[in-house]
Amino acid sequence: MVTSLSNVGRLFHSCPSLSITADFSPLVYLIHTLIIAIMTSQAVFSNCSSPAEKQMKYILVTGGVISGVGKGIISSSLGVLLKNNGYKVTAIKIDPYINIDAGTFSPIEHGEVYVLDDGGEVDLDLGNYERFLSVRLTRDNNITTGKIYQYVSVLEMSNLNYAWYVLYIYIYIIVSSLQVIEKERKGDYLGKTVQTIPHLTDAIIEWIERVAKIPVDGSTETPDVCIIELGGTIGDIEGMAFLAAFERFQRPAFRDSLMNVHVSLIMHPDATGEPKTKPMQNSVRHLRAAGLMPDLLVCRTTNKLEPRLREKIAAFGLVDLEQVLGVHDVSNIYRVPLLLESQGVLQAIQKRLHLPPTSDEVLNSLKFTMQHWGRLAQCVDDIEEEVTIVLVGKYIQIADAYASLNKALGHAAINSRRKLKQIFVNSELLETPKPGEESLCEAEWKKLEGADGIIVPGGFDNRGVEGMINACKYAREKKIPFLGVCLGMQCATIEYSRNVLGIEGANSTEFVKEGLTERQTVVLEMPEHHTGKLGGTMRLGARTTVFLTKCKLRSLYGEDEVEERHRHRYEVNPNIVPELSKNGFLFVGMGVDEDTTEKFSLYEKKKMSENSAALIEYAEKTKENEVKIGKIFCRRLIICVREEERITLLLEWRLLNWLVRMNKNHPYYVGVQYHPEYLSHPLQPSPPFFGLLLAASGQLEVGPLLPPLPFSNRFSLQSHLSGNRVSTPLKKCLTAEQSLDALEKLSLAHESSKNLLVNGH
Repeated sequence: MVTSLSNVGRLFHSCPSLSITADFSPLVYLIHTLIIAIMTSQAVFSNCSSPAEKQMKYILVTGGVISGVGKGIISSSLGVLLKNNGYKVTAIKIDPYINIDAGTFSPIEHGEVYVLDDGGEVDLDLGNYERFLSVRLTRDNNITTGKIYQYVSVLEMSNLNYAWYVLYIYIYIIVSSLQVIEKERKGDYLGKTVQTIPHLTDAIIEWIERVAKIPVDGSTETPDVCIIELGGTIGDIEGMAFLAAFERFQRPAFRDSLMNVHVSLIMHPDATGEPKTKPMQNSVRHLRAAGLMPDLLVCRTTNKLEPRLREKIAAFGLVDLEQVLGVHDVSNIYRVPLLLESQGVLQAIQKRLHLPPTSDEVLNSLKFTMQHWGRLAQCVDDIEEEVTIVLVGKYIQIADAYASLNKALGHAAINSRRKLKQIFVNSELLETPKPGEESLCEAEWKKLEGADGIIVPGGFDNRGVEGMINACKYAREKKIPFLGVCLGMQCATIEYSRNVLGIEGANSTEFVKEGLTERQTVVLEMPEHHTGKLGGTMRLGARTTVFLTKCKLRSLYGEDEVEERHRHRYEVNPNIVPELSKNGFLFVGMGVDEDTTEKFSLYEKKKMSENSAALIEYAEKTKENEVKIGKIFCRRLIICVREEERITLLLEWRLLNWLVRMNKNHPYYVGVQYHPEYLSHPLQPSPPFFGLLLAASGQLEVGPLLPPLPFSNRFSLQSHLSGNRVSTPLKKCLTAEQSLDALEKLSLAHESSKNLLVNGH
């Protein structure tokens, strides 16, 4: 009950503007809100710090010279320094483009679209924040110019009781649902000229102040510091309004609340043979012209920053020498926080923002400190044995198109004690060669031949899909460990339908809009998909999947039900599931229904809830049994059709769309409709990716010599399928001292376990 109340509290703080439709009366919202708020407000906020008790501190990270200079990693590293020294940290990314969100961006131009628990489609930097800081953010942690124009400014009610203040905010947002432009049309600005300053800048600051107070680490404590990254570069016209908003912090009353960290590139043209600081000097000049003073200058370089350059930058940037930091290329990104720590960044932050020192009690309670971070970085560098994973995709032009997926593979490699060698293959070149491309296609197929494991990721449109299907066939027939994610899982289903079930022309309605027979329609669109509208019409956010039988993936998760994030418009046709299952393409997990959209009636929602409960109960009963999946699905489909046809299609559609699949006669052939890479972490790798790396390195069925867990004093022999989600001491930290000991022994155990073979289970 306490957890649910905390979630309600977070909802009160972060609820976006909701539009009132003709199908749902505002009175219903009002009554519901009154009841919930009165019942829960006191309980929720009894555990929350009052806004008056803690003054929020902000760190604004800006960039100069070029975009992509590393602001995201710097911002995340600053958060690591603070969090691992006892401070509560949250993060906000500002993207000055007019788009509402990143959902319709091309991954080739902007990199991947990162998805949050609440379904927010956001910039990939929020993925860095979540992975580095072990937090769970919301869509409101990503601000765009488009969102600001939609944002409703909430009146301050500081004189009211805090619970009634929250109630007022919630009702005001729901019932009003006004945009900035709409407010002007209604005359709410009382005849004033509506301008960027102060109306738009006020909305920006109010948004930041509201979101910064939301706990993101699972506790109910308000964060101490909010790290804000401003996308783009200083001087971009799109970012001027946001810089103007932060200019108010230069007033004496707010000067100690904001710290500016400016990240810029030191150019090193080959033609000159020496580094050039003029571009960075110009970016600092632009920053000052915008009304902000840099407190720290972070110089991104290939090699270590020379002392003479540091002195020159300090002189022309009008800052002290200790305010100039050098961040050069390092062996792995986990060394960046250590690099900042070695240059006294934590002390600079504490001094500039007047942060009180953390108590000994807080420091002693930390389960992960900078010492652990150092051991983690060293473990990554010490691994020598390679494993080759081939990624077959359509957006391989830039690595950031698969940023989270690349990170998830890296996390899995660390925990399987292997150095990741990742090779990208253009799926278009695995199709029938076009004239003049024969040699290119042959070269891409050669890359597959050297793969220890193959992964086929998500994507949209039909370009390169046949090549992805061919890669699935190659992995299945050659028995190479395989992981299909989202579209990759759908491609594996299509391939199996064509080549094992003999369904000629089997395909997806995404790629063939018309002409497919019912039997050929292996993948089809979902109820959420509104044809003709792309933004926000997918299945998005965290959903629950329940395992129905024993399998390798269930053992890797170590749980009977899991929560993962989704981003897809299409799913496997429920009608083909029984036939696939009978022929070895096993469906081992099923999604729990939780749709709350208005297109379903209360009766339909009730039926879905009942079926979800029955599903979980059924999974519990079959927990220890190997089950003939094909027969189960046949029986369930028949029963539902006889029960009530109208509800049947809805019920089965909702049930079958979050399945996890595994081919029984393959060492590791796994497909998931969700995106497990979004919840991967260096200390807790995503189980599907971890399983792929273990299988690719021959460790899935063979247990190595594991270092002792923090609460154990001896080494143990065990299989990675023993039931633990992650068989590594990195996850099982009890205290700082104990977990540090475990990390120190991780590298020692690696050499001892290289040639040790132990039978699985």
